[in-house]
Amino acid sequence: MATDNDLLSRSRAAVWHPCTQMKQLEAAPPLAIARGEGAWLVDVDGRRYLDAISSWWVNLFGHCNPRINAAIVDQLGKIEHVMLAGATHEPVVELSERLAKLTGLGHAFYGSDGASATEIALKMSAHFWRNAGQPEKNGFISLQNGYHGETVGALSVTDIPLFKSTYAPLLRHSVQVPTPDARLAEAGETAEAWALRCASVLEAHLAEHADETAAFIVEPLVQGAAGMAMYHPVYLTRARELCDQYGVHLIADEIAVGFGRTGTMFACEQAAVRPDFICLSKGITGGYLPLSAVLTTDAVYAAFYGDATARGFLHSHSYTGNPLACRAALATLDIFEADQVIAANRSKSQEFTGLLAEVSAHSRVRHFRQRGMIWAFDVADAGPGFATRFHRMALTHGVFIRPIGNTVYVMPPYVTSAGEMRGLADAMLGCLDHPEV
Repeated sequence: MATDNDLLSRSRAAVWHPCTQMKQLEAAPPLAIARGEGAWLVDVDGRRYLDAISSWWVNLFGHCNPRINAAIVDQLGKIEHVMLAGATHEPVVELSERLAKLTGLGHAFYGSDGASATEIALKMSAHFWRNAGQPEKNGFISLQNGYHGETVGALSVTDIPLFKSTYAPLLRHSVQVPTPDARLAEAGETAEAWALRCASVLEAHLAEHADETAAFIVEPLVQGAAGMAMYHPVYLTRARELCDQYGVHLIADEIAVGFGRTGTMFACEQAAVRPDFICLSKGITGGYLPLSAVLTTDAVYAAFYGDATARGFLHSHSYTGNPLACRAALATLDIFEADQVIAANRSKSQEFTGLLAEVSAHSRVRHFRQRGMIWAFDVADAGPGFATRFHRMALTHGVFIRPIGNTVYVMPPYVTSAGEMRGLADAMLGCLDHPEV
């Protein structure tokens, strides 16, 4: 069996890790993971770490979940993959039907990751307007501090300079409007009032530029890469009204917040909003296999339907609608239904918030916030390198966590127990109290 040092040296020599300055791995090596058990990661030396961020927000029902394992094993004996151009199969059809029922949208178009879903939705929106005889409607609006992926199209509507600035010459111009992030409200201003004030800027922009705008893309309720920025649902309600008024598509990027993360199956439900496009990924397969989907309205689908090939949506991925990934997704949806996960999480989130009361009251903590199964807070005196120091110290407490700047957040698998959450709270308190963090 490989040792920790063997695997780390081989990884540094052969693997280019994502979102990583590789030189920093010399001082802060990655975990050498051998297996997973429920909410836990286990390294090659047998040390256990609570997966407090669900392995980049994807894992819903724990590592090596027996029900998802069984579904994938069953599918392996049938068909592992077949191209979806010119063929179809039961898992992709059933998944599309069930996603349509859940979202109120239809005709699922599949990719392999969240950024691909963003690309699909952006292209589909602009192509819709072209097919409708309005090719000038090809611009996009997004929120300040928003994140939608790092492929060229997705990065064009992202507003995180660390990711975007280097590639600016490659990107298409887009417009950012103020974020309704409740932390930015003025003293005495409610989150709702601030959200409506931000929406008024969106309204002013659309009033002037709707004729050249294809869509407004938004992360509903929580902007992840902005440091789990949370905002009032009224912003989505108002955005839907404005997009309808000015003839602009609303794209809901539910990649990170979908599948129960915010307390409802999809975050848009909390504003009683149905978008024109919904982008899904991350938790869709329970954290097992790469898969993303974009669902849209019948009106959008109809605009592509015709005799001319060029009128169709000629976008493809080799592994589109992969049967193994679709079976994992179907098993994930089965667990939601059989275990009544949304209702169970509602009570669990209240309990967990109570367990984090001491963290929220800590002298270094600001803007403690929670929505559904997401908790976050900012650290007032965080200096340069804070995120790395907190991450490394948390590992000594048996917790895998990766702050974003001065924001510490937890987004654990739904199978996390109250005892495990209590341990997570103690670990965070230990990090906050340590003089070197």
